[in-house]
Amino acid sequence: MYLGCIGDDFTGSSDLGNTLVKQGMRTVQYVGVPQGPADPAVEAGVVALKSRSIPASEAVRLSLAALDWLRDQGCTQFLFKYCSTFDSTSEGNIGPVAEALAEALGAESVIFCPAFPATGRTIYQGHLFVGDHLLSESGMQHHPLTPMTDPDLRRVLAAQIGGAVGHVPAATVWQGPEAIRAALAAEAQAGRRFVIADAIRDEDLLSWGRALAGQRLITGGSGIALGLPGNFPLSGQAGAWTGQGGRVVALSGSCSTATRRQVAAHDGPKREVTAEEALAGLAPEDLADWALAQDGLPLIYSSADPETVAAAQKAHGREKVAAALEGLFGATARVLAARGIRRLISAGGETSGAVVEALAPDALEIGPEIDPGVPVMRAGDMVLALKSGNFGAEDFFAKAARVMEQDQ
Repeated sequence: MYLGCIGDDFTGSSDLGNTLVKQGMRTVQYVGVPQGPADPAVEAGVVALKSRSIPASEAVRLSLAALDWLRDQGCTQFLFKYCSTFDSTSEGNIGPVAEALAEALGAESVIFCPAFPATGRTIYQGHLFVGDHLLSESGMQHHPLTPMTDPDLRRVLAAQIGGAVGHVPAATVWQGPEAIRAALAAEAQAGRRFVIADAIRDEDLLSWGRALAGQRLITGGSGIALGLPGNFPLSGQAGAWTGQGGRVVALSGSCSTATRRQVAAHDGPKREVTAEEALAGLAPEDLADWALAQDGLPLIYSSADPETVAAAQKAHGREKVAAALEGLFGATARVLAARGIRRLISAGGETSGAVVEALAPDALEIGPEIDPGVPVMRAGDMVLALKSGNFGAEDFFAKAARVMEQDQ
């Protein structure tokens, strides 16, 4: 294994695995830290954690455990993967985890690059854009768990770490890998070990990839992995894929603008779950009964608008509402699987994390791409589509069901 990756949620980890497979790297996504050794044929290992919004100390502990396992597999370079919208709070967990990994690896210079141009995430002058809007005006300012109200990644990161934050601007990136390496060295010499990396185009990410050959630690979104596989002697055997037929059910707990549009556009049967129902103990068996009684592609969702979410959080508490909904979706996925469903679609990072934890696979095989950043994945005879809330076209649910059936 050459490249060891640590993801802070399950959808982001599958997004990263998708990028690496498309670049020809044989990749496996592991659910939590594995207990035994990896298959020697694996070239990139992605350890998926559910650590984005847990206490920072616990996120650090889990991430260091993942690092230890990846080092034992022989990895020479490590990537800490977080969301392309830099989802975090003022306390972390991006900064604390990155600091702990950097100390463990002795990394003198570490970039932070959540850019993913294919989905509209770009970084210019240290500011994160989503499409043509600043992060703080993209809808992420209403995220129920990690609202992002500042688009300046230097300020966001500086609030989470000890020390100053550096920056390599786009004008330097456009000069190529040598200029990037010189800029990183200058930032490190000035005492700025952690550096925000501008990137607007895929070409910029490829330049970053070449410049980062030999770097021990890299952090960012899946886009930063575009240029990394070319630095390793790969087998060229990224793996084949066999589709899966049968009934399919979609679960959506994301309140992002993109997912709410997808829910509204879905023309199959829909069942909304409110926070009050989840808190009152709505039975997952009842939701499974409803889904199995429907024709077509049934969708169970709790993707409410920001005002509804805020009202529920104010009445019952943010953590309590989130835990109730995640627990309900995870339990529903488990019941559906027990009743023979072998294709599940999940929208939202926290929801997908709950679904994967409930199904408890050891590892996930990366399959074909549905939309940018979202692949189909297989765990034995179960096929999953785990979508970050902000990703996917309006017809995502129907498209995912089609792609799940296709061979590659």
